[in-house]
Amino acid sequence: MRLIPLAALLLATAAPAFAQTIHQYGALAIAPTGDRVAAVENGAARGVITFRSAADGRILRTIDPCATCTYSGLTFAPNGDLVFLARDAKAGNVRLMDADAKATRTIATVAGIAQTPRVSPDGKRVALLVTLGAAKEAGATQAGVRMVGEIGEKNDEQRLAVFDLSREANAVTPLSPAGRYIYEYDWTPDGRGFVATTALGNGDNNWWVASLDAIDATTGAVRSIAKPAMQLNQPRVSPDGRTVAFIGGLMSDFGSIGGDVFTVPLAGGTPRNITEGAKSTVTTIDWTTGGLRAVTLAGDQLQFGTLTPGQMVKPVFSKPASSAAGDGRAVFSADGRVAAAVVQDYEHAPAIYAGPLASVRQITHDNDTLTAPGTARSVSWKNEGFDVQGWLLAPKTAIAATGKTPMITMVHGGPSAANMPGYLAPTTMNAALLNAGYYVFLPNPRGSYGQGEAFTAANKRDFGGGDLRDILAGIDAVERVAPVDNNRLGLGGCSYGGFMAMWANTQTNRFKAIVAGAGLSNWVSYYGTNGIDQWMLPFFGKSMYDDMKAYEDVSAIYQAKKAKTPTFIYVGERDIEVPPTQSIEWWHALKNQNVPVSLVIYPDAGHCVSGAEQSKDVRARSIAWFDRYVKAAR
Repeated sequence: MRLIPLAALLLATAAPAFAQTIHQYGALAIAPTGDRVAAVENGAARGVITFRSAADGRILRTIDPCATCTYSGLTFAPNGDLVFLARDAKAGNVRLMDADAKATRTIATVAGIAQTPRVSPDGKRVALLVTLGAAKEAGATQAGVRMVGEIGEKNDEQRLAVFDLSREANAVTPLSPAGRYIYEYDWTPDGRGFVATTALGNGDNNWWVASLDAIDATTGAVRSIAKPAMQLNQPRVSPDGRTVAFIGGLMSDFGSIGGDVFTVPLAGGTPRNITEGAKSTVTTIDWTTGGLRAVTLAGDQLQFGTLTPGQMVKPVFSKPASSAAGDGRAVFSADGRVAAAVVQDYEHAPAIYAGPLASVRQITHDNDTLTAPGTARSVSWKNEGFDVQGWLLAPKTAIAATGKTPMITMVHGGPSAANMPGYLAPTTMNAALLNAGYYVFLPNPRGSYGQGEAFTAANKRDFGGGDLRDILAGIDAVERVAPVDNNRLGLGGCSYGGFMAMWANTQTNRFKAIVAGAGLSNWVSYYGTNGIDQWMLPFFGKSMYDDMKAYEDVSAIYQAKKAKTPTFIYVGERDIEVPPTQSIEWWHALKNQNVPVSLVIYPDAGHCVSGAEQSKDVRARSIAWFDRYVKAAR
């Protein structure tokens, strides 16, 4: 769960950076032998699939079989062929395709949306998650369908389908039963079935209560393996087919994966935590023939490593950066000896890194000449017995002559997530703030990933309590090491960060201006109107109907009389994670208090307003708001 004319302001402060073209690498996959990688690459043009040497990044081949399609879901078959998805949004379909050394073939065409192809261990079949006749994009952050007609009677169903790789134009017949939503899955080594995270009913809402199940690859019959009292993700089967590993923990958002690693017999049983007590967060796992491989976040360090039950993760690659790949934060060769990922940090644009685990290195250099509008440093502090970490971004513009500089603190969403280093591209809020002459502070308070599961769980039933105190203590820590003007501070965030921005207005007068995106002002009304109410139960312990006071106690709306800070609010019209009514409530409360406030609801937008033009408008309005109330303050 982010006056001068607006457009002129943004363009004037960021014009040099906008001339840069960033080469993107998406859906990264690695061949089973570890000698090649493939990614959807693009500069200014539409993306094409590019094969490279994993040793030195040389381009070996490019393919672009559909001029009207976008590509995703890249995965290698055991024989080295590439299986991928080609989506034609105008035609409303997705093609499942196979590329060998000479040509491409269409295996099946899905009338709807599809994701996550996986080839069977014997290389003869490919499984795929399909949503036939989809009414919306998959995932709760996507724009929801309009709430008209009889509500709750029809939901998109993401089901598992299996296709014969030797045939073309396979019929699309879902294997898994109707009414059950499939989230993540893995083949069993014998090819006879799958392990999957699944739930009955609405797919957007029920991931938080998903169970670990086995699915028969012939009949589609479902058998329960485990129903742990936690969120779970990335089920992976051991090479001997006896054990399933998964990441389990307190996860507030689908796709924001983090926790400990658990194992359970494929036959069923009680999951066992094999990383219990670790002071880091596991974000990706893979079970290779060489053993378990993992990606972890440990404080400010991204780590790739090996995992032996009872011995924790042994990192062999560590860097203050973030990473991504088509299947998590990194991908590994079949034997686990070679890893690959798209790596970036605040000052360096994305590049593919690959190589043996102990010597992973940068192999692409398309973005080496790009510059960033600021510099970054990791800042650590202690508060109430916790070790806390965050990032301080400093503008490259000269600041010595002007004395102390204003600073904006941006709180991440989640809360189970983390501010991790990402390139300061011109289209990001952080870059816009730096170009406008602000320091930017990105804290990871309790509730965040990176310090172990106990730290992530430390804000249960304490939203806006200890985590806000951690943030305020972090601002003190920053002021001890950087020329930040304590009289010119601003606060912003989206989703949970938007809640924190609204809530902080009732708890402190330290900030001169606030920007609240898709924020929660009233947890009571939110519980009854959002599309993902299941996510709150692990944090509050009970539903709102069973413990209303717990939800009232952390609702800004109940303490609106204390709010004094000028606030700009923005939200998407079709946000199902945090409906726009939450922003309207807060806007109305601030207006009633005669607090300067502005609210923009962006048409057809989903969570946190991700469309290019609308995001640009959000950045421009935010900068103008901060300039008016923060930069001008004395």
